[in-house]
Amino acid sequence: MNRSEMISQIEESSKNWDIVIIGGGATGLGCAVDAAARGFSTLLLEQGDFSQGTSSRSTKLIHGGVRYLQQGDIPMVRDSLRERGHLLKNAPHLVKPLPFVIPAYRWYEPYYYTFGMKLYDLLSGKLGIDNSLLLSKQKVAEKFPNLKSDGLTGGTLYWDAQFDDARMVVALARTASEQGACVLNYLKVDNLNKDNGRIRGLIATDQLSGIEYSITAKAVINATGVFADSIRQLDEQTAPEIIEPSQGIHIVLDASFLSADHAIMIPKTDDGRVLFAIPWHGHLMFGTTDTPDVPIDLEPRPLEEEIDYLIEHAGRYLQKAPSREDVLSVFAGLRPLVRPAHSKSGNTSKISRDHHIDVSMAGLITIVGGKWTTYRHMAEDTIDQAIQSASLTASPCTTLDLEIHRSAESEPIAREDPELDQLLHPEFKYKKATIVAAARHEMAQTLEDALSRRTRCLLLNQKASLEAAPEAANLMAKELGKDKTWIKEQIDLISKVNWMI
Repeated sequence: MNRSEMISQIEESSKNWDIVIIGGGATGLGCAVDAAARGFSTLLLEQGDFSQGTSSRSTKLIHGGVRYLQQGDIPMVRDSLRERGHLLKNAPHLVKPLPFVIPAYRWYEPYYYTFGMKLYDLLSGKLGIDNSLLLSKQKVAEKFPNLKSDGLTGGTLYWDAQFDDARMVVALARTASEQGACVLNYLKVDNLNKDNGRIRGLIATDQLSGIEYSITAKAVINATGVFADSIRQLDEQTAPEIIEPSQGIHIVLDASFLSADHAIMIPKTDDGRVLFAIPWHGHLMFGTTDTPDVPIDLEPRPLEEEIDYLIEHAGRYLQKAPSREDVLSVFAGLRPLVRPAHSKSGNTSKISRDHHIDVSMAGLITIVGGKWTTYRHMAEDTIDQAIQSASLTASPCTTLDLEIHRSAESEPIAREDPELDQLLHPEFKYKKATIVAAARHEMAQTLEDALSRRTRCLLLNQKASLEAAPEAANLMAKELGKDKTWIKEQIDLISKVNWMI
């Protein structure tokens, strides 16, 4: 992907796009892949970087949702497990099976959870990964040497899948591009254009150059997640808010706190939340929280009480308990939950994770809710709606078996120069060539794009990322034609990214 080439496609003011999508996260890019694969001329605009919001800050799971099974939401679990199976097939380079264990501390819990997970297996059907198993106390202790054994009665092993969310978004952007879509980051939508009361396009400004573009379209899709209401209110100032945001944070610890290649699922805490301890990129990720009444922001801030909550709960289950000083990084994300009718802010953990499509009187199509695992199905429903609303030529969805882009551009880049084959920092697996590839092929425009989303350095270890920042900035500057002033500005910005409160 080349941003300059993408920009040239919107400079032709006379072009009337079939579908324009606002929002470059999982849902928006899923819509772009679907629309382009059906043959529609497709444009996607994202105000920041691809996946900068919620889609890069998830629990990194492609899963059916054990909590939704507990809540009795069988249709959502079945749909999610179906989508999990297709993702394992369509993106095996990004989505990997991961075994989970539910540790039990009451005599009946191993049998109770194993029965529930057998139902989970059954709902997976032919797309299942492997069978759930009842584990003895000894087997659980063997798998997790640092798990507290006092009161342990056994456990249940089950299977779900893990992925790198930001890398998946980049792969979706490249898949959409390969299908013929134009995808652009740092293009902010300022207004919607109407003709006879119907939306016929929009005005967007390039956040890097300041240039304004007027774009016409037959259908406009609002896939902006937690920002959906702000776009809806560009259409209709008095549109009622439909988003009930919820914040979830994760802490990242050294892998020694888990010392296992299996994940742990804690099915119910004192306040009814589900927690996960997951091996990820050579570290341990622990989360998540579910905090209501949070401000909507592109860079949400973790709260001290959320961090304390996770550290305290990790200490309940781990013999070697983490302290605040052991936390390598913290990241927060906002869930775009659909506000139930007559709802007041409160316990957002009870709100359904199903998706919802709204079509305004002027024709704005808004897709909200849902979760990462079901992004493809959400996109299919949304494009089906766009075809109907804009009277586009009917075309069937083709994404059920569409392979997601595979990229290995960093490998030939590493061969260009022996220095580029070296690690960016001893703490990370990423090579210097990965930073060059991010700028050259993946539309990374800032140092944070490269260190937070093209690699996951900032999410894994803030201190090491700050140490790697000067080298990464120099590599990007050379690739993007930037000067020393840009390098200094980018390093300063990274230094101010306060992941660690």
